[in-house]
Amino acid sequence: MPQSFVPYLKENARKDMVGVLNARLADTIALTNAVKQAHWNLKGRGFIGVHELLDDVADHLRDGADLMAERAAILGGLAQGTVEVAAKASGLEPYPTDITEIDDHIAALVDRFGAYSTNLREAIEAADEAGDEGTADLFTEVIRAADKDAWFIGSNSPKSA
Repeated sequence: MPQSFVPYLKENARKDMVGVLNARLADTIALTNAVKQAHWNLKGRGFIGVHELLDDVADHLRDGADLMAERAAILGGLAQGTVEVAAKASGLEPYPTDITEIDDHIAALVDRFGAYSTNLREAIEAADEAGDEGTADLFTEVIRAADKDAWFIGSNSPKSA
């Protein structure tokens, strides 16, 4: 393993956390691409508001991905952030590429954000068990943004009225 800049963690804990970071990085890349898929293809009433919202959501996800990738490097690992790796490693359901209705995209995204948040919560627990407060805090920051974005997206559903 390359040099770590976190000497207070044992090597096995660092390796474990790099694995967790890369797994959640894969989820984040997959979810970012799902958000962009919706952004490019949605149609219907309220289009422009949702279209613009999804650009902001994709930016937030990219920020989270950057934090995870950099943390993996800080721990002495390598970030595994290619689309090919994300496609194989993500724990999220593949996003449908044949939908256009805003409500269908909202439902599909809210479902995936739910799974994403669950995976992040498990990552926080793993980081806590490893004694890696920095990584746990990072995942907490990412989940806070993801929960807010899921709320913004879901609030566009007629079911939320």
